[in-house]
Amino acid sequence: MPDNERVLIVTGASSGIGAALARTAADAGYRVAIVARRAERLEEVARAIRDAGGTVVSVAGDVTASDMPGRIVTTALSSFGRIDAVVNNAGRGAFGALLEQTDAAIEAQWRLHVIAPLKLSRAALPHLEAACGQLVFLGSGIARVPLPNYGAYALAKAAVRAAATQLRRELRDRGVAVTYVDPGLVATEFHEAAGIERGGQVSAASPERIARAILRGIARRSAVVNAVPWQTAGALLGEWFGTLADAFVISRLSPQARSAVLSDAELVEGESKGLDDKATAGSFDEVLEPVARRMERVKLPAQFLRDALVPGATIELNALAMQWAGMPNKNERGALRGALDALTAGGYLEPLADETWKVTRGADT
Repeated sequence: MPDNERVLIVTGASSGIGAALARTAADAGYRVAIVARRAERLEEVARAIRDAGGTVVSVAGDVTASDMPGRIVTTALSSFGRIDAVVNNAGRGAFGALLEQTDAAIEAQWRLHVIAPLKLSRAALPHLEAACGQLVFLGSGIARVPLPNYGAYALAKAAVRAAATQLRRELRDRGVAVTYVDPGLVATEFHEAAGIERGGQVSAASPERIARAILRGIARRSAVVNAVPWQTAGALLGEWFGTLADAFVISRLSPQARSAVLSDAELVEGESKGLDDKATAGSFDEVLEPVARRMERVKLPAQFLRDALVPGATIELNALAMQWAGMPNKNERGALRGALDALTAGGYLEPLADETWKVTRGADT
């Protein structure tokens, strides 16, 4: 089948690997359905594709929301009539020792990296079977060699790797190929958004290089794509050496927390913290614990957020920021966005649109 008849769904497509893959695939003739939480940045990618003569449709929303798999599949089918490949790319890390992360933070990683891709894959499966299509899962070298201070991210990526292998074997007789991608270290916003100061021991590949490798893997129906082979080889050695590698990993590869306050522009798509269906993540104070230090740095009172949680009310980021800080700077606005994302993860808010939420429960309920 010519590429210009093939349809590719890409999640986490507003930046990094997802955006590069969407643009590269469209340039190659694919019709692409792109998915991301940040509507404005997603539209920028869509506009660039259209301006270059490509065909694209966008779906703005959090991939962990309960209605998103249906929305994504329905939009792709209504726009293009078929689905040939689904690339589960959306992801986000969070700095911290594993046992120091809250239940909400750990569950958010699991829902984003494991549950959301499986839900989307299930929703798309009948259409992939009809097209003899393909599922693609973005993994990480950290699935082989967990690094300290990546918290639950390493666990989630290890689960993604296992899921890809399991699905490859389960779906083989149904005509659906399954590809696991080890992208290596990539020059994206990932580390900044996760609050991680990345060391310079390993050079980062461009998102465009990874995108080209993924497209080759799709064309070849490859079981595994090692986008930067020498980096995968290093991870294999680390896995093979086992405990002998511990000292090197701890001393040379463990990341440090970024000292700078993250700006709103540094929040990575795909990479949302949201949980769907009013996740029972803990009390109001527990839910805000992962962002408490950032709130303290910009003097954002927890009581201000508590007062804003009026069940049934609608919260809009800009309006709430102006109510709190008058003319908020980018750090203040970013901290408020982080707090609202945490409250979404805890089931206090439900996303309505980009930067707009509905209050689903009050702080004391």
